[in-house]
Amino acid sequence: MSDAYLISGARTPIGKFLGSLSPLSAPELGAVAIRAALSRAGVAPGDVEDVIMGNILAAGVGQAPARQAALKAGLPPTVSALTINKVCGSGLQAAMLAAQAVRAGDARIVVAGGMESMSRAPFLLTNAREGLRLGNQTLIDSMIHDGLWCAFENCHMGSHADGTATKYEVSRADQDAFAAQSQARAAAAQQRGDFNDEIVPVSIRLRKEEKQIAADEGIRAETTLASLSQLRPAFDPQGTVTAGNASTLSDGAAAVVVTDAATAQKSNTPWKFKVVSYATSGVEPREIFIAPVAAVRMVLDKAGLKTSDIDLYEMNEAFSSQMVACARQLQLD
Repeated sequence: MSDAYLISGARTPIGKFLGSLSPLSAPELGAVAIRAALSRAGVAPGDVEDVIMGNILAAGVGQAPARQAALKAGLPPTVSALTINKVCGSGLQAAMLAAQAVRAGDARIVVAGGMESMSRAPFLLTNAREGLRLGNQTLIDSMIHDGLWCAFENCHMGSHADGTATKYEVSRADQDAFAAQSQARAAAAQQRGDFNDEIVPVSIRLRKEEKQIAADEGIRAETTLASLSQLRPAFDPQGTVTAGNASTLSDGAAAVVVTDAATAQKSNTPWKFKVVSYATSGVEPREIFIAPVAAVRMVLDKAGLKTSDIDLYEMNEAFSSQMVACARQLQLD
């Protein structure tokens, strides 16, 4: 069994909702990331054996989104592709599946990642097929219905974030402080150019001119605790989750190249990361935002490591309440 390595990666800028990247579909964004990741790895498109891409908002995207992205990126039609829908964990699951394929000896080179266009998620008229009769009809926002609505508890994910804050005693002040810190860190990193090497610019054709988008659009450097404190609750009228301590609606894509040890050794990329361990965990739907705690403990146990052995943790910042609760449960700084 071969070890699996990440030998390159690339991402588009993260475009804000209805922002600069909104003209492009998820597969078009995915193609940009795939093409750049392969170029940085020095891997020929024809050497790729599989493409695994996460995509959630698939309504109106068309058949086989991952395969669309692969072909748009210039990969030959002989390369297979798989689309993964695990909501926020889709891109990570894609990378895990790629590593599993390599470790099992089923493939030497796999591209994995995720792609999404929240801006292009359509509205649905679900009863139109039966014929529209008298009265008004309701349009369903597929972005919320397919991506942000809990199908099990029949509520917005923001309501679960409020529930997490209540259960784990994460105050509004705690959430706003984390949000302000997150925005400040992101703005400082952007100012220093920390993201430049990972971002591949995206070309957008606007009438007779072409525009290059090369910077994340959702970072709000002007965010302060004072401005956050003025926002009203976004979901529960008595809740603590607001638009300011929740994540943004965004468009973008990212991809990594996962290879076996022999391919990684031949590669001239400036970095290579060995995949040491991975894990998934399941919880009650209403407990979704505390799920990373169990997953982190599982992945550390599989690797024979302790929480204190890790220098840096990264988690999906869906809501501040989630981040604060998970950090406390794991006793992180």
